[in-house]
Amino acid sequence: MKVVLKADVKGLGKKGELVNASDGYARNFLFPRNLASEANAQAMSELKNKEQAEKYRIETETAAAKADAAKIEGKTLKIVAKAGQNGKLFGSVTAKEIAAELQKAYGVKVDKKRLDAEDIKTFGTYTVNVKFNHGVKASFYVQVCE
Repeated sequence: MKVVLKADVKGLGKKGELVNASDGYARNFLFPRNLASEANAQAMSELKNKEQAEKYRIETETAAAKADAAKIEGKTLKIVAKAGQNGKLFGSVTAKEIAAELQKAYGVKVDKKRLDAEDIKTFGTYTVNVKFNHGVKASFYVQVCE
């Protein structure tokens, strides 16, 4: 019997998949626990609509990520920091500060966890990589100056 899973079932499949289950397993276990529904025309159309909606969502998120990546690719972001003698900074420039400056300068909102940057403790220019959703990546430069 073909069923559409409403939840993940160990050994059978993941939520939203169309799977083949034995008649007794479907009637005695899956249906009473509301883990699956019979694969009739309505369930199949709902499954197809959900797949199309998910595909559209992924395409729009990927397009937005590519647009953001194009905005910052190869650009230089200047960050002003105070330093003591020998050019050593008071504290450090963190990923959180870089993300905030990126938001201000280019209007690109990036989570600090997606920035591939270590704490910067001296003046200079550093390369920072950003990992957006769906495998989209970009890199830009951070110039720390007085």
